[in-house]
Amino acid sequence: MTIETLAPGALSVASVGETAREFAGWQRVAQRLLARTPALYDSLTTSLITEAVLGVRDRAQELEQSVPTTAGPHLLRIRPVFGPAGDVHAVRVWLGPADGPKPEPAPAVGAVWDLDTQTVALPGGITSLCGISAEEYVPGMSIAELFARMTAFDRHAELLDLLYDPKPGDKLQFEVTMPGLTGNPGRWRITIRARTDTRPRGAWWLIEDISSTSMPVAWPTLERVGLREAHRRAGTHLAVVQLEHTSISHWLTDPAPWIRWDYLFRPVEAFHPDDRDRLAELGGNLRSGGTAGVVVRALNYNGGYTPTSLLMYPYPGYSARQLAIAQLVRVPDIPLLEPEPSLLDVPGGHAPIGYDDQLRHWLSRRLERRVDY
Repeated sequence: MTIETLAPGALSVASVGETAREFAGWQRVAQRLLARTPALYDSLTTSLITEAVLGVRDRAQELEQSVPTTAGPHLLRIRPVFGPAGDVHAVRVWLGPADGPKPEPAPAVGAVWDLDTQTVALPGGITSLCGISAEEYVPGMSIAELFARMTAFDRHAELLDLLYDPKPGDKLQFEVTMPGLTGNPGRWRITIRARTDTRPRGAWWLIEDISSTSMPVAWPTLERVGLREAHRRAGTHLAVVQLEHTSISHWLTDPAPWIRWDYLFRPVEAFHPDDRDRLAELGGNLRSGGTAGVVVRALNYNGGYTPTSLLMYPYPGYSARQLAIAQLVRVPDIPLLEPEPSLLDVPGGHAPIGYDDQLRHWLSRRLERRVDY
């Protein structure tokens, strides 16, 4: 049983074995599991398990305790699941015969969405999950990058609503397929709770690896494939833009190839600092149901900026979140503000603004796939 501890005072069941439980009351689930083994039910109480679970959460230390029963000695094992800052995002409880097999749980890690930086902080242990390799790992990733890695996922609106306007009690659980850029494909179960306390405002995540050899192939819908192919042939690029925070939240089509939106320390760096205020000011026009257009300088892969026209429409039902659908077009009649050095050279000797080594790796893989195709 995996018990999430993603918010102060929160203890609920994320999963039992391979089955999602979507925030079920953990004590009730524990009682049902104990009832299946009368010898354990006679020796353990939910209050004792509660004390042990809270102890593991608070001390961030694993617990193994022998439990004498009429059926022989049993073992209670409780392990913490850590997030990127060493906090406990969940505890995993296992009970079984002391002399029997002790299965290892599938990998799981915690993650943190920080609204101020608009990044998902990831621990190094996430490379133990199928779907992301050590070469791809970065400690911080934008939500647009995570969406770009997911397939057969259609709950973008729900997730963006929670992330950009977190409220106490907001929670969400879903499963996604992660094909992986260089590693093995995987299937993840993600459990999220909003955080509005003294920690960075945003949300804490629990990510469980639920991959299996019999995992069904998840295909995108015919509608999505058809629309994406139509936009690809037309050369149009559509994205969901968060106006208040001036960042790209999700690509509805293939990403615009002239914009560096990925592997950045801060997702807002995709747009020139002097253009972000103008972009944020367009929210009022869109809330009234109209459209808005603006030309901004978008960061490119040479470290310079490419003038880009954004024609924006209201995001249906989510105008309060300042989400907009933007059509992005490269402006051909304005001189490009691109430096001459080769791709990803640091301009002017300044420090890099993103994870350039990982980006080079990804770009090389993308080029290889194009050649193979």
